[in-house]
Amino acid sequence: MQAFQRRDKVNYYLDLAEVVSKRCTCLRRWYGAVIVKNDEVISTGYVGAPRGRANCSDLGYCLRKKLEIPRGERFELCRSVHAEANAIICAPRRDMIGADLYLVGTEVSDGSYIKNAVCCSMCKRLVINAGIARVIVRDDRENYRVIQVESWVADDESLRGVLGY
Repeated sequence: MQAFQRRDKVNYYLDLAEVVSKRCTCLRRWYGAVIVKNDEVISTGYVGAPRGRANCSDLGYCLRKKLEIPRGERFELCRSVHAEANAIICAPRRDMIGADLYLVGTEVSDGSYIKNAVCCSMCKRLVINAGIARVIVRDDRENYRVIQVESWVADDESLRGVLGY
């Protein structure tokens, strides 16, 4: 009989975020986010239009895709609320202070993991203000990066005029 290998906890939470991403309505990229504190799932979020509004998947087009806008730019043209933002909106701040946010992104076109995925500048601000301590981002099925949110406070890319991600 083959020995059973239990999934490590970080990849378990990243797997949950990946499953959450399957609810996305974006035509470009699917992201799923899970906020966890003390081994308890606090909240989940995926990319989709605000409640009651038509999703890009319903409309059949994405304005940012049509205009060939680069990743991480011109978010005001996007119909969707990002996965991180949706997870934060659905959780009380007291439960997010010191929590971890697990984030997985895949390309709709081929299902591959998004290279160098990270929160956009707007979501970084939300994560900082929510009090989340770490963001764990999946790079592939087994590997991930751990980002200390305090590094985003210390290195404020908006002061350097950095666009995209």
